[in-house]
Amino acid sequence: MTPPVGNPLLAALAEALPPEALGTADVELALHRYDAAPFSEAGRPAVVVRPETVEQVRHVLRVARALGVPVVPQGARTGLAGGANAVDGCVVLSMVRMNRILEIDRANRLVRCEPGVITADLAAAVAGEGLCYPPDPASWETCTIGGNIATGAGGLCCVKYGVTADYVLGLTVVLADGEVLRVGRDTVKGVAGYDLTRLFVGSEGTLGVIVEATLALRPPRPPELALLASFASARDAGAAAGAIIREGHVPSALELMDRATTEAVAALGHPLLAGADGATLIVASDAPDAAARVRAMAELCREAKALSVAVAEDDERCRQVLDARRMVMPALGAVAKGLPGAMTAFVEDVAVPRDRLADLVERVEEIAGEYDLYIATVGHAGDGNLHPTVLFDRADRSAVRRAGEAYDAIMAAGLELGGTITGEHGVGVLKREWLARELPPRGLRLQRDIKRLLDPEGLLNPGKVLA
Repeated sequence: MTPPVGNPLLAALAEALPPEALGTADVELALHRYDAAPFSEAGRPAVVVRPETVEQVRHVLRVARALGVPVVPQGARTGLAGGANAVDGCVVLSMVRMNRILEIDRANRLVRCEPGVITADLAAAVAGEGLCYPPDPASWETCTIGGNIATGAGGLCCVKYGVTADYVLGLTVVLADGEVLRVGRDTVKGVAGYDLTRLFVGSEGTLGVIVEATLALRPPRPPELALLASFASARDAGAAAGAIIREGHVPSALELMDRATTEAVAALGHPLLAGADGATLIVASDAPDAAARVRAMAELCREAKALSVAVAEDDERCRQVLDARRMVMPALGAVAKGLPGAMTAFVEDVAVPRDRLADLVERVEEIAGEYDLYIATVGHAGDGNLHPTVLFDRADRSAVRRAGEAYDAIMAAGLELGGTITGEHGVGVLKREWLARELPPRGLRLQRDIKRLLDPEGLLNPGKVLA
């Protein structure tokens, strides 16, 4: 690409970047305006840059700072909070070409990789070395490790194995001035100084650009056994989930589907949900005594008024049970196709204390009625994290307005129940005003102070997280 005459940004970038790293075509700029979040404003970038080395990232940030141009880091753009949305005139810094796995260290159970590595590819690579990287966001086949770290992503196995943040041992970050900073360590233990690694995890590209990560690994996960229980109501399902945790079980998955979600998955043809008319709880265990654990958890479901309990007796049956959860988004997609209008899905993310889970599900059902919307709720019952999914006609102004109002009502309900506005999707653009409602004033001021310290010109992903 030959930089247009008189364009100082493109000319300066081209001094240390190959032509193929710079994209200015209209279709390319349009493609990189948004991530996967609706209701979020986005600008038009000036250029899309795809670096392949740390030095190229440093060059981009130095040029941007010298010219006062904002920089928006992006990964696979699977985020659901608008955290990777472009702003007018920015450099979109797409990290997808920095996608190498640098080292798998079996002796220390860690892996070093670049931010553009796809999560599923990393998991497969370490599995080939007899190790396991547990975090499994729903988009794990397409999302990147850098994006997972930047947003603080979760996943289905969080209840037992934790979230992305629990596996980040160290990071290499390029700061707003182009300086390279290494934080963290390779040792299992280490408490020297402030934990700057955790500061960058979940910072959504507002404090620095992640260019390398050192991640902890585990031994391979044992085979799972699972059960599927049907209930008359989400409250009964929530009671069963609470009993499972209270009795000391540590399931490898504990997922709840409300009535609307259960009906959608049943309509798509899942055999264990045929004729289901209520909420569903999916429970799995990969403990050494998984069979006994599953039987005990099945009994707790029955004591919590389960209408039926199907216990997997072999690997195939277990896969069938777990497929019910994996079928949720395809099932809701099928529902959307059957509704009139240009339907779109808005996947929400809110977390509450475990014992308030059923309260939140019931409140979401009330909100669906109040705003005349189809809302299906699925979530990680083991950690109180729910994902209400709103289907609405994006061509209908009234439906768009009601969907936005329902979104606010769900956020408010989560806070009223003692929860948080986001469990694993991040703040981005969508939730920055709600962040100010969740955090105490002094805490919010401190966060803004940290942002100013690391990015005094405010050029890194401006307008995200902090309003």
